[in-house]
Amino acid sequence: MNFTRWSARLPGTQRRAAGRTGRGSVPAARGEYEQRPDPDPDPEPVTDVPALEDLSLREILGGLPALVALLYGPEHRVAYVNDAYAAAFGPRRLGATAAASCPELAELGLFPLLDQVLRSGKPRTVKSRKVQVRGRQKDQAREHGKEQTAKGQTAKGQAAKGQGREQTDSGAQEGSYTVTCTPVDCQGSGGVLVFAADVTDHAEAADRLRTSERGHRRTAVTLQRSLLPQELEQPDDLRVAATYQPGGEDAAVGGDWYDVITLGAGRTALVIGDVMGRGVRAAAVMGQLRTAVRAYARLDLPPHEVLQLLDGLAAEIDASQIATCVYAVHDPNEGRLVYASAGHLPILVRAEDGSVQRAADPTGPPLGTGGWLHSSGSIPLPPGSTAVLYTDGLVERRGEDIDEGVASLERALSGAKGSPQVVCDRLIRSQGVTADHDDDVAVLVLQHPSRTGPDAELFHNAALDLLGGIEAAPRARAFAMGVLASWRFPVELRDLGVLATSELVANSLQHGTPPMRLRLRRTDRRLIIEVTDGDDHLPRRRRAEPADEAGRGISIVATIASSWGSRRTPGGGKAVWCEFALPH
Repeated sequence: MNFTRWSARLPGTQRRAAGRTGRGSVPAARGEYEQRPDPDPDPEPVTDVPALEDLSLREILGGLPALVALLYGPEHRVAYVNDAYAAAFGPRRLGATAAASCPELAELGLFPLLDQVLRSGKPRTVKSRKVQVRGRQKDQAREHGKEQTAKGQTAKGQAAKGQGREQTDSGAQEGSYTVTCTPVDCQGSGGVLVFAADVTDHAEAADRLRTSERGHRRTAVTLQRSLLPQELEQPDDLRVAATYQPGGEDAAVGGDWYDVITLGAGRTALVIGDVMGRGVRAAAVMGQLRTAVRAYARLDLPPHEVLQLLDGLAAEIDASQIATCVYAVHDPNEGRLVYASAGHLPILVRAEDGSVQRAADPTGPPLGTGGWLHSSGSIPLPPGSTAVLYTDGLVERRGEDIDEGVASLERALSGAKGSPQVVCDRLIRSQGVTADHDDDVAVLVLQHPSRTGPDAELFHNAALDLLGGIEAAPRARAFAMGVLASWRFPVELRDLGVLATSELVANSLQHGTPPMRLRLRRTDRRLIIEVTDGDDHLPRRRRAEPADEAGRGISIVATIASSWGSRRTPGGGKAVWCEFALPH
């Protein structure tokens, strides 16, 4: 088809022709074109269009800024290289094999591709391959195409280009090329036309972008790790370990976090969460949430109330960010984990016999959504058991239901034995998490060890129900004296323990209601004294005036003990406690 004849029928072409001849205007809209007849339906053909066969192929290829080489035969002998190719790699002897005269093709890794193109008869392309190019000649090759398209420019402009080329460095440089190998017929024998486009500028820009992204990622990872606990608190009754692993280089850093918080009286809070975002912003939100969790934990609230407070705070921090979280509390006197979940994955608990239990509901929506009343649940954590808290990066895979990932983790946990850190490492390996993983992963493992032999002698419990009346305080003191003596505490510590017991019991008798209970507990590191009653008004330490006959009990306890505190108990009532550090 004659392209000139065919294109002359396009409206734009007719408009330009009409403007030159002055024969009128040509409508631009299709509707007008259909309604009005063509004023010149059969214009005279243009006879000065050069035919393709009249053009010199050598001139066309020689004027291209891309590198072109023609190879023929099974040995890939050189039939032709254009000026840009010679400028980049030097002249090549015609008829010589490419393996002997074109080392750049080997550096580009093209010889297997050339064989494949000859066998299949189909073109093949490789992108952004790097090769050493002559420094000055490389710049000449780049300028060569510009000169070919600027032949109509003035001699002054051409001289300026030549001067610019002379100022370039003559040393070798590294260039990037996208190479297309196309099968051709060379006088009856198979041949390959090699066409290499210089994409060095694009490759360098991509490298700069990747370098910048790696810098941002390093910043986010550094921030993320600095916001995580540098050293986990180790409770008396639990052994705890945690692992955080950021995603691979192609994955942006997320907002996974974990924490272990000792609440006093032997109780421990365990937290894990995931901010649904990426980069520095997600890490910053994570840091604010973690700080808030630690502050709310000091109030010693039930898990669902902690999440309720976090929910409102998350919406205030950033309404566009949501987060999932599990907050669990372990009380050694109960042997259970009491927890609340805000859209997070279930806790897994492995019993001593290897069976795995999955924590059931209640589970509320993620933090930051608002309008939901969270509730607490519980799961047994007897001696010898192991609990695992984790983020979705450990079990979520593309194209796979997340329940399948949780089930796979259950199977891995059932056979995982050893210390908490060993269990962490085994679970991560079992789920195929590597340095190139597409999401960050946080795992928190806690064990409630079974203690036997001498180790068991360091952990004891004793309790006394207080019936009230004037005999309650003397009975409590006598009970504490006998128990502390049986635990072989030093005399000074026994006296302090009895004094603290007397003050706490007296406070409960005066301000509390039945039922009342005294509990003494020792671990390998501390003595814990706790008194519970049915009244939910928490005591406060205050300064007693010299004339006051009461109000000094809590101040005395706070002075002699290492720490003290109070909390409301489930079902109503309160617990007031104090701790004494044991001598080494």
